[in-house]
Amino acid sequence: MSDNTPSVPLAEFTNPPDPTETEPFVPLVEAKKMSETPVVAPATPTGNGNGTPTQAGNGNSTVATKSVVDDNSIFSVFYSLGKKVAIVGSIYLVGYMGWSVAWLIAPVILSVARDQLAKTSEKKRDIAKASALASEKDVILARIDELPAWVYFPDVERCEWLNKILKQVWPNANHFARTLVKETIEPNVALALANYKMNGFRFDRIILGTIPPRIGGVKIYDKNVDRNEIIMDLDLFYASDCDINFYLGGMKGGIKDFQIHGWVRVVMKPLIRSMPLVGGLQIFFLNNPNIDFNLVGVIDFMDMPGLSDLLRRIIVEQIGNVMVLPNKLPISLSEEVSAVALKMPEPEGILRIHVVEAKDLMKKDISVLGKGKSDPYAIINVGAQEFKTQIIDNNVNPKWDYWCEAVIFTTIGHYIGFSLWDYDQTMPGVQSDDVLGRASIDIASVIKKGVVDSWLTLEDAKHGLLHVRLQWYKLTADPNDLQQILLETQLLRVTTMSSAVLSVFIDSARHLKQARSSSKPDPYLVCSLNKQKQQTAMIMRDDSPVWEQGFTFLVSNPDNESLNIKIYDQKTGNDIGQYTYTLSTLLKQFNMEVIQQPFQLQKSGPESKLYMSLSLRILKPGEIDKESDALEQVAALTRSSSVKTPDVAVVAPPAFKESQTSSKRLSAESPISEEDPAVVAKISPAMSASTSSEKPISELAASVLTHRFPDSTASPGEHGLGRMQLSIRYSAQRQKLDVTIHKIQKIPLRDPSNIPDPYVKLYLLPGRSKESKRKTGVIKDNCNPVYDASFEYLISIAELRQTELEVTVCTQKGFLSGGSPIIGMLKIPLDDAEITTQSGLNSWFDLQPEIRHE
Repeated sequence: MSDNTPSVPLAEFTNPPDPTETEPFVPLVEAKKMSETPVVAPATPTGNGNGTPTQAGNGNSTVATKSVVDDNSIFSVFYSLGKKVAIVGSIYLVGYMGWSVAWLIAPVILSVARDQLAKTSEKKRDIAKASALASEKDVILARIDELPAWVYFPDVERCEWLNKILKQVWPNANHFARTLVKETIEPNVALALANYKMNGFRFDRIILGTIPPRIGGVKIYDKNVDRNEIIMDLDLFYASDCDINFYLGGMKGGIKDFQIHGWVRVVMKPLIRSMPLVGGLQIFFLNNPNIDFNLVGVIDFMDMPGLSDLLRRIIVEQIGNVMVLPNKLPISLSEEVSAVALKMPEPEGILRIHVVEAKDLMKKDISVLGKGKSDPYAIINVGAQEFKTQIIDNNVNPKWDYWCEAVIFTTIGHYIGFSLWDYDQTMPGVQSDDVLGRASIDIASVIKKGVVDSWLTLEDAKHGLLHVRLQWYKLTADPNDLQQILLETQLLRVTTMSSAVLSVFIDSARHLKQARSSSKPDPYLVCSLNKQKQQTAMIMRDDSPVWEQGFTFLVSNPDNESLNIKIYDQKTGNDIGQYTYTLSTLLKQFNMEVIQQPFQLQKSGPESKLYMSLSLRILKPGEIDKESDALEQVAALTRSSSVKTPDVAVVAPPAFKESQTSSKRLSAESPISEEDPAVVAKISPAMSASTSSEKPISELAASVLTHRFPDSTASPGEHGLGRMQLSIRYSAQRQKLDVTIHKIQKIPLRDPSNIPDPYVKLYLLPGRSKESKRKTGVIKDNCNPVYDASFEYLISIAELRQTELEVTVCTQKGFLSGGSPIIGMLKIPLDDAEITTQSGLNSWFDLQPEIRHE
């Protein structure tokens, strides 16, 4: 290009007209103008048979349009008049009744917020709709900051050819979409709304419109993929001009400007040797997509903060129940492939998630004196699976110790998301909680390492860290692996953890009994295992329904659990058949599977049968990458030093620890004649703490120790202040430190008339924070108190090695007598290797004189 060529501004750039295009080009930069300027559609020219265009309808359409406009204008005038009368009447009523001005301010604020939200949403929809109509080149030039996925990711390819195909076939997709919505989404939305006493929901008209979905890029996976399948991801963006009407409790409403954006995975499997070479498709979103729409009609009164959030949330959840992993939309392409092969769940493993704690979160609550703290909780998302921790009030350094398990169906390109929120009490259905930060982890990296223990830096936040621990469990068909995982789960002492996964495929039922004499039943099936429940779709007027739906259940112990199945008639709610399958019998089956077997239903007809498939898989810990685990430990040590509060002191040198340990802990040579010397521990503080990391996880998990040594001791200790019996054990799997104060012997009695009332306080050093304070009860008038009190701390292995336990024995009478309440103290370094063993550290310690804090 020569220097004399004039430059063209970015906003004025347009494509040259394409003779093959039949629709006018709509530049994206004009989207805002489109939302603010009324659009007058030109008259559509039609042929008169001689090739000369004429005005369609000979002017009749123009008259009809004018009539509709007049009706809309009259309605608009009456609506505006009624609105003004209502406002003036409300102000007059507030003044006449002498009510507080808050009754007037609250509706005004609510109305302003509603209008502002509506304008913002409408502007987004208009821009998005213009993006869908524009060509890719104009999208790039008009919005350089929101480029398609193929621009940012080198492994994502352009697919304009696919967009042209979608545009051509889109008019034929309306029938399929209507069937999908009516049969799958409508009954689930109606059921969810019924829980809020909102009955009678049904779709009336479903028209997708003329704007097709747009694919921003496609990614094909060619590594770590089974040779019997093809996997690709599509960057889907759909900004529709749909027209969807529905009824809710006799009121008619509608959905306009429906939009959805997210990554869609398409799995082509299995590959066959006859046309079309692919047996079927599995289509699903990897994570919850971004969904937005506008409510219109009589239900428009719900388009206000609170009620609209409720309806939107329910619709989004039901879309997730159909299309977000682990839920899939299966499409069969060949009769050679059975429904079981295409639709039965095939989990790849289990991800055990431990949300330990968070630190330095943002303060979101507003108090009288300014900003207070936050009431944080965490939400974990793995596809459509969602888990929520408990809410901890007024704390920016919360410790949750929350455990959950997620079933993983694909490991390629899948992430686990963490979001932290500040809880705000509002009316049900209103999303008013403030976000405190987000983080994510690639599941493939967890599988590679086996175990990930990490502090995550929160995104979308000024500051904050989240401590999580993830462990991968693969699935095996060997029943001999069951005892190992059961032992590990029992030692973990978390009742919600599982040892196996059960996959269930409900194919069909035959010859169900009649719930009503006049017509056939409307059956649906409910599967339950412990507290887990799954439900099929409802089939209208059929005594031999075909469901072809699959479910997955987590099993705690297959030896003593059963799968309960009940079939109900939706109209009457009556039970028309049931069956109970004991999982212990599945352990004895070949490959622990039952494929397409008939089962005789109970409490049903003599010929009533249920056809289903079952598959049981046992959890087995994934292989731990020792090299990456060592690097993770080094990184954890670095991170742990960075998350300490500013008042953290420097850890004492090893020589100081050694002298303290040798002076405080009794050895086998100590004068304890009444006790078995084998019980007394002699542990060198120079022992490497890394020994514990080489132990298997099952050996590191055990219950809190309450073992008691023999009850008598002859010596009052090196300093004559008495001896204390302690049990200290750290569980690396649970990230938990257990401290048990058993008893104290030989507390000196200096004044027979003033017998001490001893109690014990615990702190973690350095820092001595209030959060680490623990305290036993007070035992009156006793020089040999027995407590057997256990305390827990959530702490990472990296922090443990830099921490000391401060134990202080006090007397309650010391405050009244004017003297010091402290009888004796201990400082125990927690980097001792024996603390992290299965049995832990169990020993007697000599109480030391009081150490004054600077």
